[in-house]
Amino acid sequence: MQWIEHGVLLAYLVAAVLFVLALSGLSSHTTARRGNLFGIVGMGLALVATLVLTLVGSPDRGALVTLLLIAVAMLIGAAIGLWRAGKVEMTGMPQLIALLHSFVGLAAVLVGFNSFLAPDEQAHLLGGFHLGEVYLGIFIGAVTFTGSIVAYLKLSARISGAPLTLPGRNWINLGAILVSLACMVWFILAGESSSAWIPLIIMTVVALLLGWHLVAAIGGGDMPVVVSMLNSYSGWAAAAAGFMLNNDLLIITGALVGSSGAYLSYIMCKAMNRSFISVILGGFGSDSAVVASDGEQGEHQEIDAAGVADLLANARKVMITPGYGMAVAQAQYPVAELTQALRDRGVDVEFGIHPVAGRLPGHMNVLLAEAKVPYDIVKEMDEVNDDMADYDAVLVIGANDTVNPAAEEPGSPIAGMPVLKVWEAGSVIVFKRSMATGYAGVQNPLFFKENTKMLFGDAKESVNSILSSLPTRVG
Repeated sequence: MQWIEHGVLLAYLVAAVLFVLALSGLSSHTTARRGNLFGIVGMGLALVATLVLTLVGSPDRGALVTLLLIAVAMLIGAAIGLWRAGKVEMTGMPQLIALLHSFVGLAAVLVGFNSFLAPDEQAHLLGGFHLGEVYLGIFIGAVTFTGSIVAYLKLSARISGAPLTLPGRNWINLGAILVSLACMVWFILAGESSSAWIPLIIMTVVALLLGWHLVAAIGGGDMPVVVSMLNSYSGWAAAAAGFMLNNDLLIITGALVGSSGAYLSYIMCKAMNRSFISVILGGFGSDSAVVASDGEQGEHQEIDAAGVADLLANARKVMITPGYGMAVAQAQYPVAELTQALRDRGVDVEFGIHPVAGRLPGHMNVLLAEAKVPYDIVKEMDEVNDDMADYDAVLVIGANDTVNPAAEEPGSPIAGMPVLKVWEAGSVIVFKRSMATGYAGVQNPLFFKENTKMLFGDAKESVNSILSSLPTRVG
């Protein structure tokens, strides 16, 4: 028995190392595939080790029942996971990830209630400490659960992306936290008595409402931060579950996910020149944002695909700036073809990627990699912004808020947000379906500048039309 437990602990240690290597591998596109493989192997090893430990710890007559229950749960989960993984498009990844975070939160809540209902011998020895970790685990899990559900609904456009601005919303959040802290003291003092259920239930309801309100109050323009923030929450929820289950690997894994998600949130906030607190208190995407009319901005100019082909034919250096609209239109593949066609004709083509382009950190990079765009021509915002005047033409495909010059205007809802200064290039072609504002709900003066022309229509069809015009216009 003892050697089996030691073997499981060794397997946990190896799995933890593999998880660290997985995160390290994901830091670069050249090692990302290897990093994913490390993560898969580590998770497989962790599942097998946990299964062995569970069976060894079960009573003789209960081992078979335990095995059957675990097998049924894993088969159902695997079937649903494989079905969703095979069906989801890259455009649906942000909302899918948000939904997966909600499962982690729900699991932490269920584990917490179970740990309180049926504590093991070690839990009795820990006393108030165990009750504290149960309480915190349920609190973090509940906030993650409802917060992730709201994020999923916003990202999938099932509810408005605008922030919910209730009167005194910050005081509501503070009140919810204070009530939860008071209930925590009540819960620990009540111990394992039946009266402890009262503060535990009150806190659970408050935490569920707090998670819903926190994310509902965050504007759509901040959703990349929300996704990484919820990723961090789910990690801490998993770590709390690890403490409750006395599972070292779950603690390590949760801490890795929680800390990496927190750091990613910091990076996203820095990319938008915003503090994490300002995001939590509500942000970009307000319906009350000042939207200037066409008349105030000037008249926009239109262009057709043939005109864009002529422009590209005479260009020396071209930048392509993609946004979420490219993902929605599934235009990354014809964009990759257009890129190759221009490069074959001696045009220097590069991509300028804003750190928060899309609704998921790194969303555009993944789409371009999926379409086999050479990674060495995919540049970050800071690499190209100072040299924007060197580009003869910029194709803005489905981007809006990340190229909005209003960010440089004091008093604008997005004032101070770093943006790609595409208007400094020779010509700008904006691919859009209409003159509607972006996800942040802020009008874009770029559309009305003298060197900007609008190409209306579906991005994928527009790029294909440009491609079909290029051979006869570039020689």
